[in-house]
Amino acid sequence: MKIYKLFLLAVTVMTAASCADKLDLYPHSSASPDGVVLTDLPALRIGMYNEVQVEPGTYTWIGEDLLGGDFMYSQSASAAQTIQTYMTAASGQMSGPWNGIYYALYQVNNVLYICSRFPDDDTAKSISGEAHFFRAFLYMNLVTRYGDVPLLRENTTEKVARTPSATVWEFIDEEITLAESLVSLQKSDYYVSKDAVQALKARVLLYEGKKTQAASEAEALITCGRYALDTPDNIWGTPAGRVEASANKESIFSFSNIATEGGITLGNNFYTYGYINKGGGWYFLTKDFYDSFEDGDTRKTDYVYIDPDAQAAGTPFLYCCNKHRGGQSYPSPIPVFRISEMYLIAAEAKGVAGMSRLNELRSFRGLGPVSASTEAAALDAVLAERRHELVGEGQRWYDLVRTGKFVSTINSPEVQDYHCLFAIPQSQITINDLLVQNPVY
Repeated sequence: MKIYKLFLLAVTVMTAASCADKLDLYPHSSASPDGVVLTDLPALRIGMYNEVQVEPGTYTWIGEDLLGGDFMYSQSASAAQTIQTYMTAASGQMSGPWNGIYYALYQVNNVLYICSRFPDDDTAKSISGEAHFFRAFLYMNLVTRYGDVPLLRENTTEKVARTPSATVWEFIDEEITLAESLVSLQKSDYYVSKDAVQALKARVLLYEGKKTQAASEAEALITCGRYALDTPDNIWGTPAGRVEASANKESIFSFSNIATEGGITLGNNFYTYGYINKGGGWYFLTKDFYDSFEDGDTRKTDYVYIDPDAQAAGTPFLYCCNKHRGGQSYPSPIPVFRISEMYLIAAEAKGVAGMSRLNELRSFRGLGPVSASTEAAALDAVLAERRHELVGEGQRWYDLVRTGKFVSTINSPEVQDYHCLFAIPQSQITINDLLVQNPVY
């Protein structure tokens, strides 16, 4: 499918490097978007999926885990030291998501422009709906990390200042509404469906503090009958091979992430070379995280892999996140929305009344019920469950930030309030003098 990526880039209009220094790498246009015809739209669509999957890069998909206190870099730094080291204006962990997401947004905007040339065509309308979904999803990833960010409703050669985060959230809501009205039903979980839009809406509403609405959207997906809690092998595959979304009852939307599309081997970051599919051994779970599992929690062995060679050598702290099980050998699908998260959203949004949903998930993972008599206790119970269920899926850092618990949870002088926002990459400030750095950085 790489042909589709090349096609998408071929119809890209060249712009100046006003939003990301990566724009300097864009190829010059060999064909105008105005030259695209209706029969080109399917290829354009696949190219868009490929760009949104690949270009944001590794740190967009797992970076928030690395900054959430449960991972450490190799064997040489604590979780707090990893946060302090990575959260700097010169860090690739800060610039990678910024550059990659804006690169993907550039392509999404291009698709929206092309589709707008065919306002009466059903295929163009459906692809536009998918593009609006991706635009909402990508801006959600930007605003939760960086706060105020440049908002580009269309591609431009002008320098753009940071837009207040409240306005960005309003834009995300608008994009979701447009996606809801345009996206068609899909047979494959690898394509954006109305259910995927609803899952994104549930997450966004939770982040916005609109709890009643968030619970309603999550509950609709839980009760629709199309999804069910599933086993880790069906969600993440086995070392012997990847599992397709169709075999994963939990998958609402996943990126296919296959090698022919330039798939990202996320598992290479988590596993050691002693793993059957090998790995770079970059990031390990902390012993505190491993010890935090309750007795009977099947995720302690399902979601954590202990390197046998390291254990035999007397270094049992090499705990690997046992997701993206292709390791170094092959790229695994990237689950973006799955039904477990909807249980957690419903539980958090309902507070004390949501413990029944939380306990359904806990029971499926081998645990007994919990109860909460206060809203604060209910939130703590949900966050503990999110910590274990969603490990390795890029949500931990913002879970702590949005609930006001990041600094106190890490509990280290190396981590301060300013770490509740990513640094604006210094490279961006250098080329765009309208950008202002986040405090302290």
